[in-house]
Amino acid sequence: MRFFSFFTRASRAFHGSPTYSKLLVISTLSSGGLLAYADSQSDASCPIEECPKKRVLVLGTGWAGTSFLKDLDASKYDVQVVSPQNYFSFTPLLPSVTCGSVEARSIVEPVRNIVKKRKGEVKFWEAECTKIDAANKKVFCRSLVDNNLVGNREFALEYDYLVIAMGAQVNTFNTPGVKENCHFLKEVQDAQKIRKSVIDCFEMAVIPSLSDEERRRNLHFIIVGGGPTGVEFAAELHDFFKEDLVNLYPTVKDLVKISVIQSGDHILNAFDERISSFAEQKFQRDGIDVHTGCRVVSVSDKEIKMKVKSSGEVCSIPHGLIVWSTGIMTRPVVKDFMEQIGQGSRRILTTDEWLRVKGTQNVYAIGDCATIDQRKIMKDIAAIFEAADKDNSGTLTVTEFQDVIGDILIRYPQVEIYLRSKHLRDVKDLLKDSQGHENEVDIEGFKSALSHADTQMKNLPATAQVAAQQGAYLSRCFNRREQCTENPEGPRRFKSSGRYQFLPFRYKHLGQFAPLGGEQAAAELPGDWVSMGRSTQWLWYSVYASKQVSWRTRYLVVSDWTRKFVFGRDSSGI
Repeated sequence: MRFFSFFTRASRAFHGSPTYSKLLVISTLSSGGLLAYADSQSDASCPIEECPKKRVLVLGTGWAGTSFLKDLDASKYDVQVVSPQNYFSFTPLLPSVTCGSVEARSIVEPVRNIVKKRKGEVKFWEAECTKIDAANKKVFCRSLVDNNLVGNREFALEYDYLVIAMGAQVNTFNTPGVKENCHFLKEVQDAQKIRKSVIDCFEMAVIPSLSDEERRRNLHFIIVGGGPTGVEFAAELHDFFKEDLVNLYPTVKDLVKISVIQSGDHILNAFDERISSFAEQKFQRDGIDVHTGCRVVSVSDKEIKMKVKSSGEVCSIPHGLIVWSTGIMTRPVVKDFMEQIGQGSRRILTTDEWLRVKGTQNVYAIGDCATIDQRKIMKDIAAIFEAADKDNSGTLTVTEFQDVIGDILIRYPQVEIYLRSKHLRDVKDLLKDSQGHENEVDIEGFKSALSHADTQMKNLPATAQVAAQQGAYLSRCFNRREQCTENPEGPRRFKSSGRYQFLPFRYKHLGQFAPLGGEQAAAELPGDWVSMGRSTQWLWYSVYASKQVSWRTRYLVVSDWTRKFVFGRDSSGI
């Protein structure tokens, strides 16, 4: 039927024939990335065991790229990795690094340590990707190693499959003065710079020649952005001052001020409103100023100007340090690639549900650098109805509808979300009338039953959790390629079991945390559970320790937390 042939066509680009393939992975430190597959043709004159492995090139060693590499069976491919950093960093703990709760080296793991544990050889080059030539299947790179060393720094790599996991960069929204006067919190180096700048602010504030007004300006710390990163940094900074610095700089303890500027109506607006309210009340008790409904219009070295949306008033606030944490945007090299493949008008690289970059046959994208363009069910409603109406009666019974329920829920995950939002137990409940009787429906009634399902479609958040799940999903598909001897592209039904060989990517939300300082945290847990308080902070400790990429980093992070409790945070500027 056309409905099922549509599934086969949509996923054909994801998997090729069951021969071995070369995978090239290009990875960066950030959490997002791209993955590419090339359709491979079986060569009848070349036995599978004698065929050269396909090249897989991975760009990036962030959450997406590292997750892909950790789960990939590298013995089946010629795997190559390119990244500007030769390590993976546990980015959720970057706010802790800014104030010395955790040391920078404790949250990084060398990439070569990770890939050497894989089956098969993985080649790694520390370089940045400068251009992707999709037409010729080439990637141009430049080494970032010290210029004083001899040798050509630029080189090109060919690939059969390309995985783009390059993440994203900070979005300044073209606000004047942001790049020149603000700190960002995206990489380990950013956290180290913030840590040194915080100490410098205090050291400058105690210089005897300064006036109280100058001291207040130097000790005014502003965080732009009320999301999880901005809120956690504000909480860490408050604890750093109250628990450690107040004893080291007692003469200026009454001059310190922390402010959070948020354009929305609440901080942590992506969380449950109970968590948002709890965080605002906690910050109010701690003396952290929260300015909601305000947009920054410019930043200078001495002050920041913000516009209050409700009144239109523009006010200036002096500052000593600003941390900008407002969102992300596409990297220039990815934007150039988007122009090549006809996605120049989009704001972010777009993939289908199998993580294949739209407009390509051999490139996939995972992590923050890409977004999934979920297909709307209303576009295919006529084909679905025709496939279900087996007797061509022009109406659909519940029994006929049940035959395609599984396909609908797999291909259109928004339908399942819509059912949960309406507290419906089964898709067939959509066909019941107001008295609860199951009726036959025509095409118009069928459209009406599913007309609101597409309203549940949402872009996935740019989080480490999403990127890690995408990397793991894609590696599983690569590992199973050669097992599918008939139409391995997927998703296609097995004739016997009626199951799909390759399901579209489905994100499973495992919860999220928001540390709020004072050994208190808030969390959204699976099942719509909300937890807040000291017990949640200990849950945060256990989860973040367990999610470390190696036993080495797990030991170091736990040791740092123990050291903080016993000896306090280190206040040196190193």
